[in-house]
Amino acid sequence: MSELSDLDALRRLMPPPTDGGTTVDWDAVAASWGKPFPPDYQHFMEVYGAGAVQNYLSIGRPEPKVPLGRAPRDGMVIETANAEADWETEGKTPELEDTSPALIVWGVAATADMLCWDASGDDPAKWPVLVYQRNDSLWSRYDCGMVEFLVRNFRADLPENPLGGTFLWDVSAVTFQPRD
Repeated sequence: MSELSDLDALRRLMPPPTDGGTTVDWDAVAASWGKPFPPDYQHFMEVYGAGAVQNYLSIGRPEPKVPLGRAPRDGMVIETANAEADWETEGKTPELEDTSPALIVWGVAATADMLCWDASGDDPAKWPVLVYQRNDSLWSRYDCGMVEFLVRNFRADLPENPLGGTFLWDVSAVTFQPRD
């Protein structure tokens, strides 16, 4: 799918909140992380903002990368550090063996699953989604962007449910609660 058709599909499955949207200084975020964030995530933030999907998946506000001691608790920087630690010790699907991705967490599930980008590539529009599913202690790769991943998960259009809970799997109507 294309980025815009993915966002249209997401809007049909998960209507945007009337009070959604998060204002982000994308230049500052990109400068601190050393790379811009994917355009579909930027559009998601404009339309939905940070918040919770089905009160299960928390999609965090983009934040500048700062030293861990100065990072907001449970924010993108802290969760990315958690993901990096789990990457070193946990199992991986065969295509991820012997790889060293540049992880950036964009979502955390109530079952402690982490949803990340592999930000190794030069084009953020092509960064795949990596999921650490805590129940199976396993990392998996999905060759799609964040918005397409959500749509495909809602439609059960992935080989299997990538998350530890079924709250977002094969659902026809999804709620989003913004928070800032």
